[in-house]
Amino acid sequence: MDKARVFTIAAALLALTSGVSAAVRTKDVEYRQGDTVLQGFFAWDDAAKGRRPGVLVVHEWWGHNEHARNQSKRLAQAGYVGFALDMYGKGKVATHPKDAEAFMTEAVKDPAVMTARFNAALAELKRDPHVDPEKIAAIGYCFGGGVVLAMARSGADLDAVVTFHGHLATQTPAEKGKVKARVLVLTGADDPMIPPQQVEAFKSEMTAAGAKFEVVSFPGAKHSFTNPQADKTGMDGLAYNAEADRKSWAAMLDLFRQVFH
Repeated sequence: MDKARVFTIAAALLALTSGVSAAVRTKDVEYRQGDTVLQGFFAWDDAAKGRRPGVLVVHEWWGHNEHARNQSKRLAQAGYVGFALDMYGKGKVATHPKDAEAFMTEAVKDPAVMTARFNAALAELKRDPHVDPEKIAAIGYCFGGGVVLAMARSGADLDAVVTFHGHLATQTPAEKGKVKARVLVLTGADDPMIPPQQVEAFKSEMTAAGAKFEVVSFPGAKHSFTNPQADKTGMDGLAYNAEADRKSWAAMLDLFRQVFH
């Protein structure tokens, strides 16, 4: 094949991929839970026609940051509407573990407030004109994984719940027959924060509750394996793992194909 032909094909592919990425639109929104102002981030494919499933994205303990927003963009590229919600309050984003711990502790001290903040975001997502309000999932990372599992345990009307390196332990185990959502847990086999005994206890809990669930453990993966910035936190046990990131995302999309299509 001559150089001109190769150049033409390369240019065409570049134009095609540029067009695909350009179709993803985003917008920041403010919404409220009680008197608390929260920040949200929508991402959707503007070239897609009709309503499509919506997916809530619950951030790590750092707060509503670029990691959560990037996952919303990835969801939009996959054909969904992603909405990165806010469990802390607008502007409460941490870069230091002590600040993150303080924000998280404040957020979880009253389970009713945590549920209300999740539901405020859920209502925001369902109101979006691109979203089919009958097809909703929620995904969460670390702290956010614990949040979405709490919603599943409480019987929230969600089609699917997916946790990435999320906390699995709970003081309020799921009651038999209460979990409506399909549950997918994606965890690191070498995650010191989610040890094997916690994973086994979760499996026993979900089995006793009669939930439809799956647990996938990625060899060599530590905590926060989906976050490219994990290695910069200075915290032991946190590390990005490109293979686990890729495989866990593919597993999530496979579940979504099953429940939504």
